[in-house]
Amino acid sequence: MWHAFAVDPGWAVALAAVLGLAVGSWLTVLAHRLPRMMEREWLQQYQDFRQADAAPDPGAGASDGDYTLWRPGWHCPACAAPVRGWRRLPVLGWALQGGRCRACGDAIGWRYPVTEVLAALLFALCAWRFGPTPMALCAMGLCAALLALAWIDLRTSLLPDAITLPLAWVGLLVNLGGALAPLPLAVLGAVVGYVFLWLLFHMFRLLTGREGMGYGDFKLLAALGAWFGLAALPGLLLAASLAGVAGAGILRMTGHARRGQPLPFGPYLALAGVFMLLAAGRPAWF
Repeated sequence: MWHAFAVDPGWAVALAAVLGLAVGSWLTVLAHRLPRMMEREWLQQYQDFRQADAAPDPGAGASDGDYTLWRPGWHCPACAAPVRGWRRLPVLGWALQGGRCRACGDAIGWRYPVTEVLAALLFALCAWRFGPTPMALCAMGLCAALLALAWIDLRTSLLPDAITLPLAWVGLLVNLGGALAPLPLAVLGAVVGYVFLWLLFHMFRLLTGREGMGYGDFKLLAALGAWFGLAALPGLLLAASLAGVAGAGILRMTGHARRGQPLPFGPYLALAGVFMLLAAGRPAWF
């Protein structure tokens, strides 16, 4: 049985919000860089395939190898000016700069402070919902991953395996003691979640000749199934589908999407996962 930390619940919520601001700031870096790292890796693999019989170039890809989640340091995407000191403060740094880079004057996207604020809010809600317990930390990790996946999918229509696959394994580990679902149902939730969307994908392609979603959606639903169990899958799919229909309608009415345009489903699955988490019953060991 896991026990609560020796922290006042009110302080736990406040500390969680501060932690969320810090984690949200890093999530903006993750969401910006991870898709670009994936694209560079795919390009390098393509070039290696095309040049398999050619003489190797000692300098090829040398600069790409330095581009990671940690290097180079934080910088303006437009002019590459480094971001240091108080300018790195979550939300406050963006506000004090007027939402613009001090070096080049280029606008800094609103997604950065919004992501930081959302992370702080979600972390605070996790601490409020589960109290000062290890389960609250697990819930914060899930929210951080879902927030990053939603942003990446909205911008690039990608759901990276580097996030979805570990998320599924962690969900199974969290449920070793039945925290959110009995372990057998968590395993079945992961398997059925993946297989259901896989079958739906192939049926839709057979009937229409088009692809209705990507494999990343299968893996994300499998991860959510691992966290919440088999019984949660219908509710997750229903909530995500309703949110997706509403979101698509709003985008079309505002002119941000046209009829027939493919829209990412990952953000709506992520939203359904957050609601399912906050609505989950308290763990038996709480």
